[in-house]
Amino acid sequence: MTVDAFHSALAPLLPARSVVTDAERIAPWLTDWRGRWSGRSKALLEPASTDEVATIVRLAGEHGVALVPQGGNTSMVGGATPPGDGSAVLLSLRRLNRIRHMEAGAAVVEAGVILGDLHAAAGESGLRFPLTLGARGSATLGGLAATNAGGTQVLRFGTMRSQVLGLEAVLAGGLIHDGLGGLKKDNRGTSLDHLLVGAEGTLGIITAMRIRLVPAVANRAVAWIGLSSPQAAAELLARLETATDRLEGFEIMPATCLQSVLRHLPGGRAPLAGEHPWHVLVELTATIGEAEPPSATLERLLALEFERGLIADAAIAASEAQAEDFWRLRDSISVAERARGPAAQHDISVPPAAMASFMTEAADRVEQAFPGTQAFGYGHLGDGNVHFHVRAPDGADRGWADRAEGEAVSRLVHDLVTAAGGSISAEHGIGQMKKDELARTAPAARLQALRAIKAAMDPNGIFNPGKLID
Repeated sequence: MTVDAFHSALAPLLPARSVVTDAERIAPWLTDWRGRWSGRSKALLEPASTDEVATIVRLAGEHGVALVPQGGNTSMVGGATPPGDGSAVLLSLRRLNRIRHMEAGAAVVEAGVILGDLHAAAGESGLRFPLTLGARGSATLGGLAATNAGGTQVLRFGTMRSQVLGLEAVLAGGLIHDGLGGLKKDNRGTSLDHLLVGAEGTLGIITAMRIRLVPAVANRAVAWIGLSSPQAAAELLARLETATDRLEGFEIMPATCLQSVLRHLPGGRAPLAGEHPWHVLVELTATIGEAEPPSATLERLLALEFERGLIADAAIAASEAQAEDFWRLRDSISVAERARGPAAQHDISVPPAAMASFMTEAADRVEQAFPGTQAFGYGHLGDGNVHFHVRAPDGADRGWADRAEGEAVSRLVHDLVTAAGGSISAEHGIGQMKKDELARTAPAARLQALRAIKAAMDPNGIFNPGKLID
């Protein structure tokens, strides 16, 4: 069976708009967001309904043609890039972009809905979807579910798995799983929804989902804080969590990250006047009817910590515009670091109680083992997920992270993470970037279960080949 035969069988069954064979239209979707992986595909399929997806999956299984599902193509680990041999076909979910309906506490949305568009639609109804990230202008809900995305609000609301109340998906053979009914209790065996969330498109194609909505924020307070160490930040986090249930964001970064952003971001300004080794961005929110404004709560709590000597300085945003400026600094770290030069980047997690010490001790271990490198972590301290970067020695070129020393750096980082009881992928997924490292570091029981589930749910091996696990 060949891709050409599959295309010939498919063409009469789908509208012409749903099958793209023009090489120029396909080309932008063949390379991943970071520009590290590229593949080939003779066709880009753009179904506009779940039934069209089912037809595609059924015929793909019959012809033995692999499908690579793709949303906004914002994968950080090459998870939506086709293989280089042209044996697979791209399956774009971008035309499945309807918000089918919205109700109190939930919405049913199709896989191609862009995260930023959902934020806007929910806001018009006095609601919000409590997950956000830097790629919200292009990332799609289907991709976020397939990778169990995290973002900056996990501390209070959890990852994408916590937001998904039910899924619609096309499984092997073109069978449609409909889990959109909103049942709160369903004990008919293993949850297919939970299997599909985080499976990176390797078990089926997510086409729609019922997701959680929460009341819109009526008011928020955002503060930028200077302090001495990750340990001080962890203590501050613990004290804030004890004092209030309105803590929604707690982001940490070393001074070197802020310096990179200020050099890269036009008009960027340091929030604090002095120099501080570490910085924390904190957000408290309130909904309608809450008595004390979050700004008053935050000011009171930070004043106590300043008196205790835990924090060195702090600035509470005086306006919504200034709050956005603070968050813009945080959201620009990844782009600024990429512009600064080559680095081995790691999306890792360890138990939250161990994260502060891990950040400093792992950085020391890496820098000692690889002289000339600079290691540091930044990100979501409250949920144990920090992005651990290792800058290449001076003079290294852009390909350093993919060659011998960069790969050795990543192995050491992953070994340190594993020894600490953590995960080599906290929120970006495994994709093709970390597939070999997952096989090397994961416990045997996990690998056996993942392979057995894959074999059972994808017997013909057509769903996103070469990703997550063989």
